[in-house]
Amino acid sequence: MKKRKIPMRKDIVTGEMFPKKELIRVVRDSQGNVSVDETGKKSGRGAYISINTDVAKKAKDQHVFEKAFSVKLEDSFYDDLIAYVDHKQARKELFENGK
Repeated sequence: MKKRKIPMRKDIVTGEMFPKKELIRVVRDSQGNVSVDETGKKSGRGAYISINTDVAKKAKDQHVFEKAFSVKLEDSFYDDLIAYVDHKQARKELFENGK
């Protein structure tokens, strides 16, 4: 059986490479709106962040997405991102322990 290639992406905060499925995509659309891309298929400029609340908090402290997308973001965006990452991290831990 042919071995499938696993797409890799770089975490914008740490610079480490991870499989795409282990990252969360944040996208800026053509109007300049920045949002979390839950499907991974929205059109626009994308950047990836790992499913780790410490990394998400570091992204907030360093204003990583403002630099990457050249837009001004409110702290509420980062707070929502941290909450989303925390939720995904909890689900990941729950289902990994269930295997």
